Amino acid sequence: MKTPFLSIAVLAALSCSAASAQEAPSATSNAWSQQAENALAVRKAQKLNKKRAKNVILFVGDGLDPTTVAAARIFDGQSRGEDGEENYLYFETFPYVAYSKTYTTDFQVADSAGTASAMMTGVKTRSGVLSITGDAPHGDCEAALAHQATTLAELAKSAGLSVGVVSTAEITHATPGAVYAHAGNRDWAADSDMPDEVKAAGCKDIASQLLEFPYGGGVDLAFGGGRRKFLPSTMADPEYPEAVGRRGDGRDLTAEWAAKSENHRYVWNKTDFDAAPATSKLLALFEYSHMQFEADRAGDGAGEPSLAEMTAKAISMLSSDKDGYFLMVEAGKIDHAHHAGNAYRALTDTQAYAEAVRTARAMTSERDTLIIVTADHGHTLVFQGYPKKGNPILGVVKVENEAGETVVYPAGDEKPYTTLGYANGPGTIFDGKADLGKGRPALTEEEALAKDYRQQALIPTGGETHGGQDVPVYASGPRAYLLSGVIEQNYIFHVMKDALGL
Repeated sequence: MKTPFLSIAVLAALSCSAASAQEAPSATSNAWSQQAENALAVRKAQKLNKKRAKNVILFVGDGLDPTTVAAARIFDGQSRGEDGEENYLYFETFPYVAYSKTYTTDFQVADSAGTASAMMTGVKTRSGVLSITGDAPHGDCEAALAHQATTLAELAKSAGLSVGVVSTAEITHATPGAVYAHAGNRDWAADSDMPDEVKAAGCKDIASQLLEFPYGGGVDLAFGGGRRKFLPSTMADPEYPEAVGRRGDGRDLTAEWAAKSENHRYVWNKTDFDAAPATSKLLALFEYSHMQFEADRAGDGAGEPSLAEMTAKAISMLSSDKDGYFLMVEAGKIDHAHHAGNAYRALTDTQAYAEAVRTARAMTSERDTLIIVTADHGHTLVFQGYPKKGNPILGVVKVENEAGETVVYPAGDEKPYTTLGYANGPGTIFDGKADLGKGRPALTEEEALAKDYRQQALIPTGGETHGGQDVPVYASGPRAYLLSGVIEQNYIFHVMKDALGL
């Protein structure tokens, strides 16, 4: 495995190790200045890599906005016993950073389908559709068929490259679906999800489009969740026998995948996944619906690989193609945790995401592999109060008083509040546990630190919503320097296409 020089250099200059982070520079020392000088020297020494990329890996953290990154950075450091503020998530050491504008052609605050489609096709489109242009109305099959937008995966396969899709969400979900499918409605995942008139008009469900991808022999690998969209309604799920498939057409797409060739394999548990040869064409569906949160993954009965393990397997398999590959890796559960108002799981899944990026960069070379790390959209997570440095990021706001004692800093209602909260959502103030006439419940530190705790939200909604803020883009490798400043989200496609020479 190749370790890139630049990432190590940046990491050494910018990030404290687990040992040295315990001895952060004091306010009166020269260490902060020296740290900055080291970072300056690293940046001045950077040379533009203008070569073509053999491979491109796009990482999409679903809902990974700047606030989530900052909170996860601190959480990650604190999980190792550090203060956390000086920590860097691995992808934050990449040399090039931009901000991506996430609106769609019809929404200020977008969904994952329209935003993923922008990155996959190079054109902005409506929310709720997959890899079609904004000329087609949402839900209109005939218009969707007439206005398909060519995806990077289609270009890559047509040019002889391999293509892989990895997600902790259902593999037919918005972000992975945008890689290989075209749909007038992101919810057309299985045939049973589609109105009869849509099917009669010739539109195909998203799951079947994965099987029938018509370019270059098809998608080479797909890892994620969502078996229900691939199994017929007459078939019991292998992990949860009480559940059955959702397909009404009687097709078992998992069997169809395996029948494509002697080299095609389908697996649904970690044991068989680990045993699958690196030379196979692999469909791996680990859950009936979405995969487990990272915080809960160890309790899965059939076993699920981590995002880093799926990434490593994908790179190992795709690297056998001498012509190169395109790989999309999505951390889909960050978004799900935010929707539930549960910052703990959003941050632990962000940790897992950062580890997957680390794995990818360690297995590839900056000389020939462009890695882009970004998000599709943001959320409403807020980072608030004036907590003292080193205060638990998931805890209640605490300060140091004049006597040097650490004390809880209350809000105007004289009750504690957490550093992290949500602008809207199902937080504990609105979940039936509190008498709204008496105001917020008096929160304890123990409650706030529990992994199931849902942060309090200002506006009561059944599920927390997306946010419309710009999201970060981090890049390393050939032509990564093209990602800087504030960009339109669809520009990311054009950088990837240019880097691969497509």
